Amino acid sequence: MIPNLLITDDDEALRLSLGEAFERRGFQVTLAADGQEALDVVHSATIHMALVDVHMPRVSGLQLIERLRGDELEVPCILMSAALDESIRHEAESMHVFRILDKPFRLADVASTVRQGLAEHYGWAG
Repeated sequence: MIPNLLITDDDEALRLSLGEAFERRGFQVTLAADGQEALDVVHSATIHMALVDVHMPRVSGLQLIERLRGDELEVPCILMSAALDESIRHEAESMHVFRILDKPFRLADVASTVRQGLAEHYGWAG
């Protein structure tokens, strides 16, 4: 099975570059420009892991994760932001976010974190 990775970020350049990078690594990739678009995706497709930006229009990253948990969708999430503070970190940890990544980040670090999450949640080696 090929893991389907949801990348949700309102920064189109980052979203597209992450998508291309993960496709080159053999992942199926689904892109969403904001949290509402991501909610639509997760209710219509199987998603194995989500990379989620914190600050987005319509539905923020934390609101997205909260709704996923409320719908009992146990998709492991990696929260990304250039503007993290302690309250965001605390809220993310209380929602059992898999990892929190500070932007800017290295692609190798994101890829490693995704592989680790898939291994821990699904037993997939990659």
